[in-house]
Amino acid sequence: METKIISTPKNLQVLYEDNHLIAINKRPGDIVQGDKTGDAPLSEVVKEYLRKKYNKPGNVYLGVAHRLDRPTSGIVVFAKTSKALPRLNKLFAEKDAQKTYWAVVKNAPEKPSATLIHWLKRNTKQNKSYAHKHEVPDSKKAILDYRMLKQLDNYFLLEIDLKTGRHHQIRAQLNALGCPIKGDLKYGFDRSNKDGSIHLHARNLSFIHPVKKDMLHLVAPPPDEPIWNACL
Repeated sequence: METKIISTPKNLQVLYEDNHLIAINKRPGDIVQGDKTGDAPLSEVVKEYLRKKYNKPGNVYLGVAHRLDRPTSGIVVFAKTSKALPRLNKLFAEKDAQKTYWAVVKNAPEKPSATLIHWLKRNTKQNKSYAHKHEVPDSKKAILDYRMLKQLDNYFLLEIDLKTGRHHQIRAQLNALGCPIKGDLKYGFDRSNKDGSIHLHARNLSFIHPVKKDMLHLVAPPPDEPIWNACL
């Protein structure tokens, strides 16, 4: 395994910050919120960054409004005030944020662009979602639009507009399409990436600022490595 670079208060990739919000370009391997691994979550790294930047004694308020899978990179927005958090939560829950992802996949899809509709059933023991063509008990409808942006030497770059936010949705739906994401062993790719990442990146996020009410457009550069660099 390669040593993966994880975010620290010193190397944090801040995309946007004001009094209410802070948006981070998450590195693959960063965990957004604490879990059973006990690894330091990105939320704590951002708190420490804010504490040092503003010389704050004691606790720093930071609210987690949404998450990204650990091996995924890209935009994560945190609330800096208790006023902004419930509004951000509502915005993400009601799908009022436009999210665009980039995925590097093994095979070219049959159609250069299409809408995918599946019914996803989550297996919590395996931490995996299974995509079905028709509704099955306890499944949830999953919708995304994709289009092919670029053909690389051995892979294909897809842009994905997420219409619903289901567990592992992009990973499960692209695997069901026969286009597993590079490095994603759990969803059909034949080998893992050396650093444990997968080539899925939350590229763009647009939403109306929960306090200022103006439109925010955030763009995150993908990780600095050869395959992502070839996509730019």
